[in-house]
Amino acid sequence: MSLRHAALGLLALRGEASGYDLLGIFNESLEHVWPATQSQLYTELGKLTDAELVEVVAEGGRGRKAYAVTDAGRKEFEHWLLEEPPTVNRRNDLLLRVFFLGLVPTERGQEFLRERAVAAADMHERLRELERSLATEEGPLAVHGRLALEWGLRYSRMQEEWATWAAEQLAEEESAGQRIAEVAVEQ
Repeated sequence: MSLRHAALGLLALRGEASGYDLLGIFNESLEHVWPATQSQLYTELGKLTDAELVEVVAEGGRGRKAYAVTDAGRKEFEHWLLEEPPTVNRRNDLLLRVFFLGLVPTERGQEFLRERAVAAADMHERLRELERSLATEEGPLAVHGRLALEWGLRYSRMQEEWATWAAEQLAEEESAGQRIAEVAVEQ
């Protein structure tokens, strides 16, 4: 997903919106899956306008502009949504670090993994709070947002469970290594 397609999709849902309005919608609905800063969004709206995928439909005070998706923008969005395969992020900073945890003392590796479990549990709770706040929301953003939210809930729970399990694996490995060393010393 790109910011370009997120902006096109939100404008298609909303009909028209200013950059300020879009940023608010991002913060309410897409923050956990595709965050955007104000400067990123306004830059992208300029690019979308230049590419004639959106158009300025109204201008107000202090340079406020309302944007709407053009037919070309809808075609671009639908092409991305339905025909381009989703990107699979094969790079994972967490797993790269886990791969090298053997280079630090086992206790430090376990601590790192336990911290990851706590961070995942915290994320899970924040998503649960979001879920509770959206309980009465209706409309396309709410329905499909709940689908994305459920993925986040399941993913954060899986991360917590995995990190806890991985820390336990390191503890078992260290314990087994100590037993082997003790047996070798006795012989």
